[in-house]
Amino acid sequence: MEAKFVGIDVSKARLDVDCLPVSTARQFSNDAGGIAALVQWLLGSGVERIVVEATGGYEIAVASALAAAGLPVVVVNPKRVRDFAKAQGVLAKSDRLDARVLALFGERIAPPVRALPQAAQRDLTELLDRRHQLVSMRAQEQARLATVLPVARGDVEQHIAWLDQRIRKHETVLLKRLRANEIWDAKVKLLDSVPGIGPVNLFTLVGVAPFNDDSGKRRGQRYIRGGRAEVRCALYMATLTAKRCNPVIAQMFERLIAKGKPFKVAMTACMRKLLTILNAILKSTQPWENRLAT
Repeated sequence: MEAKFVGIDVSKARLDVDCLPVSTARQFSNDAGGIAALVQWLLGSGVERIVVEATGGYEIAVASALAAAGLPVVVVNPKRVRDFAKAQGVLAKSDRLDARVLALFGERIAPPVRALPQAAQRDLTELLDRRHQLVSMRAQEQARLATVLPVARGDVEQHIAWLDQRIRKHETVLLKRLRANEIWDAKVKLLDSVPGIGPVNLFTLVGVAPFNDDSGKRRGQRYIRGGRAEVRCALYMATLTAKRCNPVIAQMFERLIAKGKPFKVAMTACMRKLLTILNAILKSTQPWENRLAT
Protein backbone atom coordinates (compact mmCIF):
# COMPACT_ATOMS: atom_id res chain seq x y z
CA MET A 1 0.00 0.00 0.00
CA GLU A 2 1.29 3.43 -0.95
CA ALA A 3 -0.55 5.80 1.35
CA LYS A 4 0.80 9.24 2.15
CA PHE A 5 -2.59 10.83 2.73
CA VAL A 6 -5.58 8.91 4.05
CA GLY A 7 -9.21 9.98 4.25
CA ILE A 8 -11.70 8.19 6.49
CA ASP A 9 -15.43 8.75 6.02
CA VAL A 10 -17.11 7.76 9.29
CA SER A 11 -20.66 6.52 9.80
CA LYS A 12 -22.25 4.75 12.75
CA ALA A 13 -21.47 1.29 11.36
CA ARG A 14 -18.66 1.73 8.80
CA LEU A 15 -15.32 3.34 8.12
CA ASP A 16 -14.77 4.00 4.40
CA VAL A 17 -11.11 4.63 3.63
CA ASP A 18 -9.24 5.88 0.58
CA CYS A 19 -5.66 6.97 0.02
CA LEU A 20 -3.41 9.17 -2.08
CA PRO A 21 -1.31 9.23 -4.21
CA VAL A 22 -2.52 5.74 -5.15
CA SER A 23 -6.21 5.11 -4.53
CA THR A 24 -6.64 2.14 -2.19
CA ALA A 25 -10.29 1.97 -1.17
CA ARG A 26 -11.04 -0.17 1.86
CA GLN A 27 -13.93 -0.57 4.28
CA PHE A 28 -13.82 -1.44 7.98
CA SER A 29 -16.52 -1.82 10.59
CA ASN A 30 -16.75 1.04 13.09
CA ASP A 31 -16.26 -1.17 16.14
CA ALA A 32 -13.32 -2.39 18.20
CA GLY A 33 -12.36 -5.13 15.73
CA GLY A 34 -12.65 -2.96 12.64
CA ILE A 35 -10.73 -0.07 14.20
CA ALA A 36 -7.94 -2.43 15.32
CA ALA A 37 -7.70 -3.80 11.78
CA LEU A 38 -7.54 -0.28 10.35
CA VAL A 39 -4.77 0.74 12.74
CA GLN A 40 -2.79 -2.38 11.89
CA TRP A 41 -3.25 -1.70 8.17
CA LEU A 42 -1.91 1.83 8.49
CA LEU A 43 0.99 1.16 10.85
CA GLY A 44 4.34 1.21 9.06
CA SER A 45 2.86 2.72 5.90
CA GLY A 46 4.69 6.03 6.27
CA VAL A 47 1.44 7.97 6.16
CA GLU A 48 1.83 11.74 6.51
CA ARG A 49 -1.74 12.72 7.33
CA ILE A 50 -4.97 10.90 8.18
CA VAL A 51 -8.06 13.08 7.86
CA VAL A 52 -11.27 12.15 9.67
CA GLU A 53 -14.43 14.23 9.41
CA ALA A 54 -16.24 15.07 12.65
CA THR A 55 -19.56 13.22 12.59
CA GLY A 56 -21.30 13.92 15.87
CA GLY A 57 -19.18 11.61 17.99
CA TYR A 58 -18.95 8.52 15.76
CA GLU A 59 -15.38 9.51 14.92
CA ILE A 60 -14.10 9.62 18.52
CA ALA A 61 -13.19 5.93 18.89
CA VAL A 62 -11.29 5.63 15.60
CA ALA A 63 -9.53 9.00 15.99
CA SER A 64 -8.47 8.13 19.55
CA ALA A 65 -7.16 4.71 18.47
CA LEU A 66 -5.17 6.18 15.58
CA ALA A 67 -3.68 8.88 17.81
CA ALA A 68 -2.82 6.32 20.51
CA ALA A 69 -0.95 4.31 17.87
CA GLY A 70 1.15 7.36 17.04
CA LEU A 71 -0.45 7.94 13.66
CA PRO A 72 -0.88 11.56 12.42
CA VAL A 73 -4.68 11.87 12.60
CA VAL A 74 -6.62 15.12 12.20
CA VAL A 75 -10.33 15.58 12.93
CA VAL A 76 -11.70 18.33 10.68
CA ASN A 77 -14.87 20.40 10.52
CA PRO A 78 -17.32 19.02 7.91
CA LYS A 79 -18.01 22.49 6.53
CA ARG A 80 -14.33 22.99 5.67
CA VAL A 81 -14.37 19.74 3.71
CA ARG A 82 -17.64 20.58 1.91
CA ASP A 83 -16.28 23.98 0.89
CA PHE A 84 -13.05 22.35 -0.28
CA ALA A 85 -14.95 19.75 -2.33
CA LYS A 86 -17.02 22.47 -4.05
CA ALA A 87 -13.84 24.41 -4.84
CA GLN A 88 -12.46 21.25 -6.46
CA GLY A 89 -15.63 20.82 -8.50
CA VAL A 90 -16.67 17.67 -6.63
CA LEU A 91 -20.45 17.85 -6.30
CA ALA A 92 -21.35 14.16 -6.22
CA LYS A 93 -21.47 12.42 -2.87
CA SER A 94 -20.87 8.85 -1.73
CA ASP A 95 -19.01 7.28 1.17
CA ARG A 96 -16.08 6.21 -1.02
CA LEU A 97 -15.94 9.57 -2.79
CA ASP A 98 -16.10 11.39 0.56
CA ALA A 99 -13.13 9.37 1.78
CA ARG A 100 -11.14 10.33 -1.33
CA VAL A 101 -12.04 14.00 -0.89
CA LEU A 102 -10.80 13.81 2.71
CA ALA A 103 -7.51 12.31 1.52
CA LEU A 104 -7.21 15.09 -1.08
CA PHE A 105 -7.99 17.65 1.63
CA GLY A 106 -5.10 16.24 3.67
CA GLU A 107 -2.75 16.46 0.70
CA ARG A 108 -3.67 19.97 -0.48
CA ILE A 109 -4.50 21.72 2.80
CA ALA A 110 -2.19 19.79 5.18
CA PRO A 111 -4.21 20.57 8.34
CA PRO A 112 -1.97 20.60 11.42
CA VAL A 113 -1.92 17.55 13.67
CA ARG A 114 -2.95 18.45 17.20
CA ALA A 115 -3.33 16.36 20.32
CA LEU A 116 -6.85 15.03 20.79
CA PRO A 117 -8.81 15.83 23.96
CA GLN A 118 -8.24 13.36 26.75
CA ALA A 119 -11.06 11.32 28.27
CA ALA A 120 -11.71 13.79 31.10
CA GLN A 121 -11.92 16.65 28.59
CA ARG A 122 -14.35 14.70 26.41
CA ASP A 123 -16.53 13.89 29.43
CA LEU A 124 -16.66 17.55 30.40
CA THR A 125 -17.55 18.56 26.86
CA GLU A 126 -20.30 15.93 26.79
CA LEU A 127 -21.77 17.31 30.02
CA LEU A 128 -21.59 20.83 28.61
CA ASP A 129 -23.37 19.72 25.45
CA ARG A 130 -26.08 18.06 27.52
CA ARG A 131 -26.56 21.24 29.54
CA HIS A 132 -26.91 23.24 26.30
CA GLN A 133 -29.54 20.75 25.11
CA LEU A 134 -31.52 21.10 28.34
CA VAL A 135 -31.35 24.89 28.16
CA SER A 136 -32.59 24.77 24.56
CA MET A 137 -35.50 22.49 25.53
CA ARG A 138 -36.41 24.85 28.37
CA ALA A 139 -36.44 27.84 26.01
CA GLN A 140 -38.76 25.94 23.65
CA GLU A 141 -41.14 25.06 26.47
CA GLN A 142 -41.12 28.63 27.78
CA ALA A 143 -42.02 29.85 24.29
CA ARG A 144 -44.96 27.42 24.22
CA LEU A 145 -46.46 29.01 27.34
CA ALA A 146 -47.54 31.97 25.19
CA THR A 147 -49.87 29.82 23.07
CA VAL A 148 -50.56 26.59 24.95
CA LEU A 149 -54.18 25.91 25.90
CA PRO A 150 -55.10 25.64 29.60
CA VAL A 151 -55.56 21.87 29.33
CA ALA A 152 -51.82 21.43 28.64
CA ARG A 153 -50.35 24.44 30.48
CA GLY A 154 -49.78 22.55 33.72
CA ASP A 155 -47.82 19.85 31.95
CA VAL A 156 -45.61 22.41 30.22
CA GLU A 157 -44.98 24.23 33.50
CA GLN A 158 -44.06 20.95 35.22
CA HIS A 159 -41.64 20.13 32.41
CA ILE A 160 -40.01 23.57 32.75
CA ALA A 161 -39.60 23.03 36.49
CA TRP A 162 -38.04 19.62 35.84
CA LEU A 163 -35.67 21.11 33.26
CA ASP A 164 -34.69 23.84 35.76
CA GLN A 165 -33.80 21.12 38.24
CA ARG A 166 -31.77 19.10 35.73
CA ILE A 167 -29.88 22.19 34.55
CA ARG A 168 -28.95 23.07 38.14
CA LYS A 169 -27.84 19.48 38.68
CA HIS A 170 -25.59 19.57 35.60
CA GLU A 171 -24.09 22.88 36.71
CA THR A 172 -23.26 21.40 40.12
CA VAL A 173 -21.60 18.37 38.51
CA LEU A 174 -19.67 20.57 36.08
CA LEU A 175 -18.36 22.80 38.85
CA LYS A 176 -17.29 19.78 40.91
CA ARG A 177 -15.41 18.34 37.95
CA LEU A 178 -13.65 21.63 37.30
CA ARG A 179 -12.70 22.02 40.95
CA ALA A 180 -11.50 18.40 41.22
CA ASN A 181 -8.98 18.85 38.39
CA GLU A 182 -5.90 20.80 39.44
CA ILE A 183 -5.31 22.34 36.00
CA TRP A 184 -8.95 23.26 35.44
CA ASP A 185 -9.30 24.60 38.98
CA ALA A 186 -6.39 26.98 38.39
CA LYS A 187 -8.05 28.25 35.20
CA VAL A 188 -11.39 28.64 36.99
CA LYS A 189 -9.77 30.81 39.66
CA LEU A 190 -8.03 32.95 37.05
CA LEU A 191 -11.10 33.51 34.86
CA ASP A 192 -13.40 33.93 37.87
CA SER A 193 -11.36 37.01 38.83
CA VAL A 194 -12.53 38.86 35.70
CA PRO A 195 -15.61 41.08 36.22
CA GLY A 196 -18.43 39.82 34.01
CA ILE A 197 -17.39 36.16 33.98
CA GLY A 198 -20.01 34.05 35.74
CA PRO A 199 -20.37 30.33 36.51
CA VAL A 200 -21.92 29.38 33.15
CA ASN A 201 -19.17 31.26 31.31
CA LEU A 202 -16.59 29.36 33.34
CA PHE A 203 -18.11 25.99 32.41
CA THR A 204 -17.95 26.81 28.73
CA LEU A 205 -14.64 28.66 28.49
CA VAL A 206 -12.68 26.24 30.67
CA GLY A 207 -14.54 23.22 29.33
CA VAL A 208 -13.86 23.79 25.65
CA ALA A 209 -10.36 25.27 25.79
CA PRO A 210 -7.51 25.14 25.92
CA PHE A 211 -6.53 21.66 24.77
CA ASN A 212 -2.90 20.62 24.95
CA ASP A 213 -0.96 20.87 21.69
CA ASP A 214 2.30 19.12 22.54
CA SER A 215 4.55 16.95 20.45
CA GLY A 216 8.04 15.89 21.49
CA LYS A 217 9.84 18.92 22.88
CA ARG A 218 7.38 21.33 21.30
CA ARG A 219 4.80 22.88 23.58
CA GLY A 220 1.87 24.39 21.74
CA GLN A 221 -0.08 27.40 22.95
CA ARG A 222 -3.07 27.01 25.23
CA TYR A 223 -5.75 29.51 24.40
CA ILE A 224 -9.45 30.06 24.03
CA ARG A 225 -10.70 30.28 20.45
CA GLY A 226 -13.75 32.39 19.70
CA GLY A 227 -14.88 30.63 16.52
CA ARG A 228 -16.93 27.93 18.19
CA ALA A 229 -20.63 28.57 18.64
CA GLU A 230 -20.70 27.77 22.36
CA VAL A 231 -17.72 30.07 22.97
CA ARG A 232 -19.33 32.91 21.01
CA CYS A 233 -22.54 32.54 23.00
CA ALA A 234 -20.68 32.46 26.32
CA LEU A 235 -18.60 35.49 25.34
CA TYR A 236 -21.69 37.40 24.25
CA MET A 237 -23.45 36.81 27.56
CA ALA A 238 -20.27 37.63 29.49
CA THR A 239 -19.83 40.86 27.52
CA LEU A 240 -23.41 41.92 28.24
CA THR A 241 -22.56 41.70 31.93
CA ALA A 242 -19.04 43.08 31.55
CA LYS A 243 -20.23 46.27 29.85
CA ARG A 244 -21.98 47.07 33.12
CA CYS A 245 -19.47 45.90 35.74
CA ASN A 246 -16.08 45.58 34.04
CA PRO A 247 -14.45 49.03 33.78
CA VAL A 248 -12.30 48.18 30.76
CA ILE A 249 -15.17 46.74 28.72
CA ALA A 250 -17.65 49.37 29.92
CA GLN A 251 -15.39 52.24 28.86
CA MET A 252 -14.73 50.64 25.49
CA PHE A 253 -18.43 50.01 24.85
CA GLU A 254 -19.42 53.58 25.81
CA ARG A 255 -16.64 55.03 23.64
CA LEU A 256 -17.78 53.06 20.59
CA ILE A 257 -21.44 53.94 21.09
CA ALA A 258 -20.49 57.61 21.49
CA LYS A 259 -18.74 57.42 18.11
CA GLY A 260 -22.00 56.25 16.54
CA LYS A 261 -21.15 52.58 16.22
CA PRO A 262 -24.18 50.25 16.08
CA PHE A 263 -24.84 48.12 19.16
CA LYS A 264 -23.84 44.90 17.37
CA VAL A 265 -20.54 46.39 16.17
CA ALA A 266 -19.71 47.68 19.64
CA MET A 267 -20.58 44.34 21.22
CA THR A 268 -18.44 42.41 18.74
CA ALA A 269 -15.45 44.65 19.43
CA CYS A 270 -15.93 44.28 23.18
CA MET A 271 -16.22 40.50 22.84
CA ARG A 272 -12.87 40.45 21.07
CA LYS A 273 -11.37 42.65 23.77
CA LEU A 274 -12.71 40.42 26.53
CA LEU A 275 -11.38 37.33 24.74
CA THR A 276 -7.94 38.96 24.48
CA ILE A 277 -8.00 39.75 28.20
CA LEU A 278 -9.00 36.19 29.11
CA ASN A 279 -6.26 34.66 26.98
CA ALA A 280 -3.69 37.09 28.44
CA ILE A 281 -4.71 36.11 31.96
CA LEU A 282 -4.43 32.39 31.17
CA LYS A 283 -1.05 32.92 29.54
CA SER A 284 0.40 35.03 32.36
CA THR A 285 -1.38 33.06 35.14
CA GLN A 286 -2.00 36.40 36.84
CA PRO A 287 -5.59 37.15 37.96
CA TRP A 288 -7.47 40.30 37.05
CA GLU A 289 -6.67 42.10 40.32
CA ASN A 290 -2.94 41.74 39.72
CA ARG A 291 -3.03 42.92 36.12
CA LEU A 292 -3.01 46.32 34.48
CA ALA A 293 -5.90 45.60 32.11
CA THR A 294 -5.77 48.16 29.36
